[in-house]
Amino acid sequence: MIVLIPAYEPGDALPLLVSELLDADPDVEIVVVDDGSGARFAGVFDGVRALGATVLAHETNLGKGAALKTGFAHAMRSHPADDIVTADADGQHTVADIVAVADEMRRDAAAGSPAMVLGCRAFAGRVPLRSRVGNAAARGVFRLAAGWRLSDTQTGLRGIPSLMLPWLLEQPGERFEYEQNVLLRARRDGWSTREVPIETVYLGQNASSHFRPVADSARVMLPLLAFAGSSMIAFVVDTVALLLFTALTGWLVPSIVAARVLSASVNFAVNRRFVFRQRVRRDLVRQALRYAILAAALLASNVVWMTALTDFGVPLLLAKVATEAVLFVTSYGVQKSFVFASQDVTAPQTTQRSRIAADGRVES
Repeated sequence: MIVLIPAYEPGDALPLLVSELLDADPDVEIVVVDDGSGARFAGVFDGVRALGATVLAHETNLGKGAALKTGFAHAMRSHPADDIVTADADGQHTVADIVAVADEMRRDAAAGSPAMVLGCRAFAGRVPLRSRVGNAAARGVFRLAAGWRLSDTQTGLRGIPSLMLPWLLEQPGERFEYEQNVLLRARRDGWSTREVPIETVYLGQNASSHFRPVADSARVMLPLLAFAGSSMIAFVVDTVALLLFTALTGWLVPSIVAARVLSASVNFAVNRRFVFRQRVRRDLVRQALRYAILAAALLASNVVWMTALTDFGVPLLLAKVATEAVLFVTSYGVQKSFVFASQDVTAPQTTQRSRIAADGRVES
């Protein structure tokens, strides 16, 4: 079992964490990634290396996602059969919780059902306001975007089966958004996840966190924001075309169909290229057919809702806004999990384990 700890400008909590982990489980291999902390923090990393940890180094700060990928790549090269537990360097994950996640992974492996194990906080008691509010908002946005409920979307304590590593290295993002992208795509691509409760720890009102509430929250929510922007473009095209066609012909249903065909073509092109980042041409026909099925279903729903609302006397523009708001969530979930879903990832079926001793090497 490997414990992977990305670290940027760490304090005294890191050597203490490494020491206590080795005391709790001498068989564990600890890998620390110095994400460009600089010469001022060299003593901290020398200390954890002296304790027996492997230290990998970035010359400059590349971000938490990049640090995790460096650790994953090292594990695949040096310990390909070992599962990984990722933990933060600031002391907010207790040794007991890290060991508990590792034990859960061992039980999953013994049962032949490996899964990503997520250590999730309850956010009870004295939690900093920015963390309480931020996590509540993140949970709501995540459920909307991913289609499943997760109680702690920002947890860095994660148990990762070894067979998941190639997939993890392919996921986009280099900073805090990387961990969110992994969660958004995991179930879509066939990986199992489950939660285990952990202690909620905030040291010094979370002052040691390098998470920037505005900039990094924007990065985390970027996929959903991009989809919302694309949907807004399609909504404007659809609405203008609907009003124009209706004014010219006086026919509601044919105008709805014509406007939707036009806006759907725009929406498919924008989502494929910019929202879901699909660039493989061989998938174009399959994705277009799936999108056509979705568009047809949404169009039928649109006609039913719009006809019913206008029959009840609701103005056409208001009926349009209400209908599109209802269908927005459905459209995002189906496009993410069905239309633009990855076709190249196979879920894990088995995993192996081996004991690896720490070697204390430094890699760049």
